[in-house]
Amino acid sequence: MRPHPLLEVKRIYHEPNIDRFARAVEVLDRFPDAERVEVLSHQAIPGLYGNEGSVADWVRNKREVLVIGEKKSLSARRNERSGDWIAPSTANGCTMACSYCYVPRRKGYANPITVFANIEKILGYLERHAARQGVKPEPNQCDPVDWVYDIGENSDCSVDAMVSDNVRDLIDLFARIPNAKASFATKFVNRDLLGYHPRGGTRVRFSLMPADISRLVDVRTSKIADRIAAIDDFVEAGYQVHLNFSPVIVHENWLADWAELLEQIADGTSERSRRQLAAEIIFLTHNEGLHEVNLGWHPKAEDLLWRPDLQQVKRSESGQVNVRYKAPWKRRWVGQLTDLIAAKLPTCRVRYAF
Repeated sequence: MRPHPLLEVKRIYHEPNIDRFARAVEVLDRFPDAERVEVLSHQAIPGLYGNEGSVADWVRNKREVLVIGEKKSLSARRNERSGDWIAPSTANGCTMACSYCYVPRRKGYANPITVFANIEKILGYLERHAARQGVKPEPNQCDPVDWVYDIGENSDCSVDAMVSDNVRDLIDLFARIPNAKASFATKFVNRDLLGYHPRGGTRVRFSLMPADISRLVDVRTSKIADRIAAIDDFVEAGYQVHLNFSPVIVHENWLADWAELLEQIADGTSERSRRQLAAEIIFLTHNEGLHEVNLGWHPKAEDLLWRPDLQQVKRSESGQVNVRYKAPWKRRWVGQLTDLIAAKLPTCRVRYAF
């Protein structure tokens, strides 16, 4: 493991007998100086998850803490947006600290990376699941030919690859499965992935937003210019590259900022890359609980994210209070942004927008 400011692991929580998994041993060996703390479950770590007092240590926990566990329940969940299926996670949490991220809503006041060590079981499940699907019967917005499996719903695979070889194993798997491809969104440029061999079996979705907004809300991520500069290299390395315009954050000059971003993409990518581009557009959804957490560590971001004048309440299935942009305005804004993409980046197909 090369030293990196995103990860300076000082403490590793792990489930009992985790060293029965070769992947767990590899991860422990990557961080030999880290303190090791045994816990009953990766989902319930006293003093870490659900500890309101740890808001002050929000970023430190992400940088210095790692968790290793076993993924016990394996299922592929139907999705039909980012992919046809959401694959069982090989990791969750993140060392980056985007202030709008939904994962902390589920995990409490800390969400450092959790690595799942039973990778062979997960790979076997995915291979059998894809085989049962057979040939995709008809094209859809996810892909015209392949079944698409989102392998990074609850983490960023580019960063996960710095912790373990789970991501490499997944990319190798989908390079050989004839009827499926992997997909993940990322805000981090990990050029080690250029040395993998995806052979068209993995779709990388670079998350992009106007640079000035990103500098405020995309904490500890790669610069927007660096993400754009990586697109051609990943296409050349055998990845399919799409764009994830998410979240779209509305403010007084938002549309002009997006016009500038789209011009930067058009000017900064090759014709080959632009021809294969497609995009998904997701406008911001925020959460009352996360808003309160953010006020404890990054209140400036909330000036953009928490806009009662523009937002309406939407209570989630779990009873949480979420806010999203008021429906009539949002419909108009979605149309404005898709029209702008058609004008500034005409070869980029919009897969879906909401």
